[in-house]
Amino acid sequence: MLEKESSTPIKPDKATFGGGCFWKVEDSFRRVKGVISTSVGYMGGHFPDPSYLDVLSRITGHAEVCLVEYEPYLVSYEELLAVFWNLHDPTQLNRQGPDRGEQY
Repeated sequence: MLEKESSTPIKPDKATFGGGCFWKVEDSFRRVKGVISTSVGYMGGHFPDPSYLDVLSRITGHAEVCLVEYEPYLVSYEELLAVFWNLHDPTQLNRQGPDRGEQY
């Protein structure tokens, strides 16, 4: 674990973003300096342990999301939000660009 000069450990932070197809969101965040790792999955919904096909069928109520683990001393949450808002158009209900469905 990295430490500040005062030898106080700095812990990584996590944030979850739902902004359309999680592969595009994940790829964009992976390119940001200070991002340690990313992982994708589903959030919300009422269906236990949904598969991609379950979510695609529009019966689960889940959204595609990307979990981002980052070093807050290298990249701020506000900077991550700026990346997110460059990817996501909140005026497109149930879609992002060519992707359509309730999971977006």
